[in-house]
Amino acid sequence: MNERHHPHWPPQVPLHLTLPETNIFYNAEVSAARFPNKPFIVFYDTPITFAEFKDEAERVAGFLQQECHVKAGDRVLLYMQNSPQWIIAYYGILRANAVVVPVNPMNMKDELAHYVEDSGATTIIAPQCLFHNVEPLIGNGPGQGLEHAIVATYSDYLKRPSTIPVSELVSARRKNFDLPGVTSWQAVLDRRIAPGPLTAGPDDLCVMPYTSGTTGKPKGCMHTHRSVMSTALGGCVWFSVSSDGVHLSILPFFHVTGMQGGMNSAVYCGSTIVVLPRWDRDAAALCMQKYRVSAWQSISTMMVDFLSNPKLAEYDLSSLTGARGGGAAMPDAIAKKLKSLTGLDYVEGYGMSETIAGTHINPPHRPKPQCLGIPVFDVDSRVIDPVTLQELPQGETGEIVVNAPQVMQGYWRNPKATAEAFIELDGKRFLRTGDLGHIDEDGYFFMTDRLKRMINASGYKVWPAEVEALMYRHPAIHEVCVIGVKDDKRGETVKALVVPNAAHAAELTEQQIIDWAHEQMASYKAPRIVEFVTSLPKSGSGKILWRKLQEEDAARTASAEHGNGGASR
Repeated sequence: MNERHHPHWPPQVPLHLTLPETNIFYNAEVSAARFPNKPFIVFYDTPITFAEFKDEAERVAGFLQQECHVKAGDRVLLYMQNSPQWIIAYYGILRANAVVVPVNPMNMKDELAHYVEDSGATTIIAPQCLFHNVEPLIGNGPGQGLEHAIVATYSDYLKRPSTIPVSELVSARRKNFDLPGVTSWQAVLDRRIAPGPLTAGPDDLCVMPYTSGTTGKPKGCMHTHRSVMSTALGGCVWFSVSSDGVHLSILPFFHVTGMQGGMNSAVYCGSTIVVLPRWDRDAAALCMQKYRVSAWQSISTMMVDFLSNPKLAEYDLSSLTGARGGGAAMPDAIAKKLKSLTGLDYVEGYGMSETIAGTHINPPHRPKPQCLGIPVFDVDSRVIDPVTLQELPQGETGEIVVNAPQVMQGYWRNPKATAEAFIELDGKRFLRTGDLGHIDEDGYFFMTDRLKRMINASGYKVWPAEVEALMYRHPAIHEVCVIGVKDDKRGETVKALVVPNAAHAAELTEQQIIDWAHEQMASYKAPRIVEFVTSLPKSGSGKILWRKLQEEDAARTASAEHGNGGASR
């Protein structure tokens, strides 16, 4: 194991982290016992105490067990925006000894259908604004499978007047869904059904976030209570979080960074979280000022927008003692602007769905810009030649591999993909990240490129094969190749090169394809740019040469920038 980074380890932080031999719900029990009347969640000026949170999670668990027939190990879909219901539902599912399957609320019906079919879930918890995507999947017919749906209304938790502007998404009043198997969130709580015994152990499945890949079909990453505990507790210790911390939780909870840093760590530590469903720079600044927020996790696009707010000087941000995040490198100019305004360094980290958040984080006292960080507690990370699998010396670029307590067990019902994701080195099981990087003289890791075909748009991973599979459903598309292209705001954005069917070529427009794609898939996946071409280059075996197309597009962009006086690279 490389120990070059140990001299730069955060002061007073141990190298090894002993994990509790308990399930994740036990953390809620402990914090509710210690701080029963302390606000855990603040949602548009409405506080929910730790005692209230635990009580409502247990009511959800009882309903899941008795009315939805959820048994230990069953998967339950959780499909909504950040909200009190998301957090309570997550812990309610765990209290029922079941497994949380978080689903991006931007996913549309056909995308959601894959989660239902692949996970085998028969119960979903979703908000009323997304019920139109859920309803067609209820039943036992072809393409269905859901038997029970709990439908939440965000405004149920607007119990006090709010000084924070409330969006229409949140303020919408409760609707009535009088359908078999469908129950409102409030009706679930009103039933007050007590759950059975809590039996889940540290090595039972806890949460199963889905990630895509080169095959285009999202795969479930099997995480146990032990692996989830690893990064939840690890975040508390690495950043010296206390029960008096106040965190702005605005990164989406369905994503492992928001789930762990914005929710599970706070439950373990007994901290308060201020929850916003969607990014709003003024609402974020108001929350920081009013609730004396001490820590904020963000992605680069959020920070760029936040710091460009012309009204930012009007807000008191003096309580902020930590700004951190990951997903994509923070531009140096933005990090310097943050430092100038607040005196804070932006602390970057690196992780994956397969590792339930960070395996590498910068030391808070000594971060490096555009850097993944150093391997955290009990992480053995190396850089290897992706072909020979031999470890490479410091400074050379290769694939980053990771052996760590937070690494998943494997992919749900996919032994082939699991086998391809792991290798053995020195008798230890290492996850192949598919990311190319190098290690500097201090033991810090830096990303160089990607081995896998993936687009990073505003911190969201977009897998071109998945987008292509969805686009082939359009009757006018003969062939399509999806590539990543440079974007000043998103870092990268999604472009589709389309060969139209001859019968439709005359009347079809690029904008029609863009509009159609936005109706079929999550907005971050949908191509922002479509270009019609007469053919796509192929290899001798008939495979589309996506990398050639991507390199040609990048070269054209660089040439245009240079010709216009812009910086070439």
